[in-house]
Amino acid sequence: MNTTTQKTADPLHGLTLEAILKALVAHFGWTSLGERIPIRCFTLDPSINSSLKFLRKTPWAREKVEGLYLYMLREIRRDAQTAAKVSSRE
Repeated sequence: MNTTTQKTADPLHGLTLEAILKALVAHFGWTSLGERIPIRCFTLDPSINSSLKFLRKTPWAREKVEGLYLYMLREIRRDAQTAAKVSSRE
């Protein structure tokens, strides 16, 4: 198989930091996001633009955001599997 047509196993592949951040805000909200990752750009007058500026300059914070995104994906997948099992029993 050609390497350009192979799919990557990395769920972050092809995602922008902005897309990841928007998904986290949609799922958790700013308040919960600030509780999970206590950084000022999430807790004090949060916005996508200010958060992106900070995250692009701060590798440790970006790693935390990416880790939380991966956790969110696992949580969503787990919830979907649980819902499928419950609906199949009914």
